[in-house]
Amino acid sequence: MVWMTVFHFCFDLNFLGLIAKQNFYADPFWTWQRTAIVSLFLFTAGVSQAVALQSQGLTSAPWRQRLDARFWRRWAQVAGCALLVTAGSAIVFPRSYIDFGVLHGLAVMLVVARLSAGWGHWLWLAGGLAVALKFIAAYALPESAMWQFFNEIPGRWLGLISRKPVTEDYVPLVPWLAAVWWGLAVGQWVLRRCPHWLSGAASGEAPGASSAWLRGLAAPGRWSLSYYMLHQPVLIGLLLAWRAL
Repeated sequence: MVWMTVFHFCFDLNFLGLIAKQNFYADPFWTWQRTAIVSLFLFTAGVSQAVALQSQGLTSAPWRQRLDARFWRRWAQVAGCALLVTAGSAIVFPRSYIDFGVLHGLAVMLVVARLSAGWGHWLWLAGGLAVALKFIAAYALPESAMWQFFNEIPGRWLGLISRKPVTEDYVPLVPWLAAVWWGLAVGQWVLRRCPHWLSGAASGEAPGASSAWLRGLAAPGRWSLSYYMLHQPVLIGLLLAWRAL
């Protein structure tokens, strides 16, 4: 969350012309950071699903029980915020608005994660296949009329594209579902072998000054959706106010 905030702050400075012009869409310095931030974000979402399933006693439950009312309430919040992101980006970036960004992708991936939570070690292989499909789609699939469907809005949410769409954010299932699956697999492994790793200083159990520091960092993680939705309007608002003054 901290890295994302710093990245978006730099993006806003560039967007408002307050720093030397940067290319956030092609410069590896920025694109690789974006890849790392999204990967960590989705990996953590996968770990969180493992924790949620265990805390509710649903890890080994049939898939219908894993998609319970509590899950759908949270899912509706994520999906609703995804629609708000689309609407807001259409106003600010009408030619490159976000039709399937990180929240759109997360809404779909959360359902997939719940349905596949019982796969065990196969989650690692599934993630590898998702990454492999990305490269196959980008470099090996023919440029036929059939495959052009995956480059257009109705089909590009899958990620089987041969060219990158013009959009401010794009997080399709392939290859990003791999990060969620691997996070889910790691979370399940940790809960079996080293559960104390997920109940340390951030929850207030560890003594000392470091625990207070970690609790402060944990706050935006506990309110990740609200923080994600609010941090950019706040940053841009502050920069606009500073420029006006």
